[in-house]
Amino acid sequence: MLFEGKLYVSNDSHFAVTGVSMGVNKNINLNFVRALKIDLDFEPTLSGKYSLAKSKLIADFGLGKTKGMGFTGERSSTYKNYQYDIKLPDTIFQGRSIVSVAGASARDDQYWEKNRLDPLSKEQAKIYHNIDTLQKIPSFQRTVKIATLLFAGYGNLGPYEIGPVNTFYSFNNVEGFRLRFGGRTTPELSKRFYFENYAAYGFKDEKWKFFLSATYSINNKSIYQFPQNYVRASFQRDTKIPGQELQFVQEDNFLLSFKRGLNDMLLYNDFYRLDYVHEYENHFSYAFGFKKWSQTPAGGLNYQANGGGFINRLTTSELSLALRYAPNEKFIQGKIYRVPIADRYPVFNLRYTAGIKGLLGGEYNYHNLTGSVDKRFYLSQLGYSDVTFEGSYIAGRVPFPLLAIHRANQTYAYQLNSYNLMNFLEFVSDHYVSINIDHNFNGFFFNKLPLIKKLKLREVVSFKALYGGLRDENNPAFGSGLYQLPAFDNGLQRTYSLGKEPYMEGSVGIGNIFKLLRVDLVRRFTYLDNPEVAKWGIRARVKFDF
Repeated sequence: MLFEGKLYVSNDSHFAVTGVSMGVNKNINLNFVRALKIDLDFEPTLSGKYSLAKSKLIADFGLGKTKGMGFTGERSSTYKNYQYDIKLPDTIFQGRSIVSVAGASARDDQYWEKNRLDPLSKEQAKIYHNIDTLQKIPSFQRTVKIATLLFAGYGNLGPYEIGPVNTFYSFNNVEGFRLRFGGRTTPELSKRFYFENYAAYGFKDEKWKFFLSATYSINNKSIYQFPQNYVRASFQRDTKIPGQELQFVQEDNFLLSFKRGLNDMLLYNDFYRLDYVHEYENHFSYAFGFKKWSQTPAGGLNYQANGGGFINRLTTSELSLALRYAPNEKFIQGKIYRVPIADRYPVFNLRYTAGIKGLLGGEYNYHNLTGSVDKRFYLSQLGYSDVTFEGSYIAGRVPFPLLAIHRANQTYAYQLNSYNLMNFLEFVSDHYVSINIDHNFNGFFFNKLPLIKKLKLREVVSFKALYGGLRDENNPAFGSGLYQLPAFDNGLQRTYSLGKEPYMEGSVGIGNIFKLLRVDLVRRFTYLDNPEVAKWGIRARVKFDF
């Protein structure tokens, strides 16, 4: 994974770099890039120092190695009027990294003819005309809409877009076949107000589910653009699997309907939420929230008081404060989610939640403090490791639905932040610490094997460990008034607290199969005597990566 090319050095006492012409070898383990060329020109200033005068990058992208559909991207930058040894006030480095002058995006052609350092050629000027013409062609417009529907999941209808399409149909053991339809408004309707909604119906439980939200953008920008600053009010009546926490995907995604093992525990939920989110240019953000949550167990899940009868409904009212700091963060903004681009900078998260008894029907007082740190470590030729440390502590006497229900996964998709051989609601804790290590060798071994290296496969290994437990005050085995932990119909225990031994699992896998698929062989190391658990499993994950 190196550049190759030529370096031009002045033949005088300075031996300064005057130019660079480089690219990448066509045989390296790189996806979708068929060719890459970088030209850099350096020129001396009056002070005798050599500075970058012009840079030009040309990249040819495509699915095939040399042929097939693709596109070429070009970027040229020109630099002049360097100034050295000038003292700058500290205020220059405060606030936004890039500040745009008012009206900068609306300059006319005469302005650019006068101020452009490197005039446009006739061929370059035609590009603007060609792009404008292309966007007006009906066949191209249809292609863009279809591509947006397939990859982003939304169909644009102007001020309203429907989606995400992968949630329109799904199924589970409690709801049976589930149909859903909804969408959200776009900035074409309003840059201040945004609305989102959906309705869903389960043909087995014969119940309607729906979601309504209204958002006000305080900074008069799209609420999906950085930096966010908005207030949102929402109501949701829907189902949820306890212990299933997903990133960058909807829980009723069709592909996640396929699950392994026994999967009959579900919650009917009513969520009333009020949220305020404020992001800053330095990538620090905070969020205040209020949530009233009423939950009703369904399927194979029951809430039964220890030594008492069944409880049909549990209601809590929570106030929360979330802090996040991600220095120098970059991300890809999608239609629904913002996907961070991992780099060497850590990401810090801290969340405090307080349950308030008596507030709008809340039944319990408790405090929950959760923190995490995410960091990528680069190990030179050995690739990189993505490491996550997480910890949580819950203060207060609460039943098991309000404890930390550890993130489990009973689907066949490999989930980075879940335990892929843990069953839903298998473990609960009121305090825990965890570590998650996902290492990618970037083809370090496969690239050295004849024939195999042509497939551009990449090796991955992972390890996850979770250590926690229940204090006696929250363990129904040591007191009355709490809910009994769930059990199977045959009386075997279904939900446990972690003991002296941590939960551990690991995996080895092959990534970059057909440039988009990762397949892992997962091994569970501890708590193997629990009923309905799997010791081994094969999981797959789709990922587009260069």
